[in-house]
Amino acid sequence: MTTTLLIQTQTTPLTVSLPATAPMTRDEFYAFCQANRDLRIERTATGEVVIMSPAFADTGNRNFNLSAHLWVWSKRDGTGLGFDSSAGFTLPNGATRSPDAAWIRADGWNALSEEEKASFAPIAPDFVIELRSASDTLSGLKAKMQEYIENGVRLGWLIDRQNRAVYIYRPDREPEVWENPDGVSGDPQLPGFSLPMAKIW
Repeated sequence: MTTTLLIQTQTTPLTVSLPATAPMTRDEFYAFCQANRDLRIERTATGEVVIMSPAFADTGNRNFNLSAHLWVWSKRDGTGLGFDSSAGFTLPNGATRSPDAAWIRADGWNALSEEEKASFAPIAPDFVIELRSASDTLSGLKAKMQEYIENGVRLGWLIDRQNRAVYIYRPDREPEVWENPDGVSGDPQLPGFSLPMAKIW
């Protein structure tokens, strides 16, 4: 028997509690996501399922622009792989997250099995970008960025378009806040990578 959840598009992500004796296993969560391919789905470390509607067109365009810049640099650099917002990763704390863009060093990626790569890969990316959309709260995204860093991400950018600010996250440091920058540099973690902000704002 299949249970169908009808979720109306809204301006904030929806957290769904599914009655069960235990949170979904990794395989059950994977099957749930496969059955709902049109939705962006994440899972918290405590097993809550977070469902997000597809991005609005303007946010999708800006996601495309930042992913394109990351792809060009990644191809030139050659030491890792880039990922867009459709990729999900299982962090060490058990959460499954889908950053708007991510990059992983090749040695870390190649250490995974083919089965792990074909699922929500059990790895924290080395670099992540979250682009704030109309449906995101700044406090919620800051908490997500902190979770990334606590789980092994080496560099994270939170881009707050509404306030034209970029929050830079690194391990063992307080976040830096750049107000209305023309560009943001990934040095030294991503040598030579820079993101011009004109088409992101």
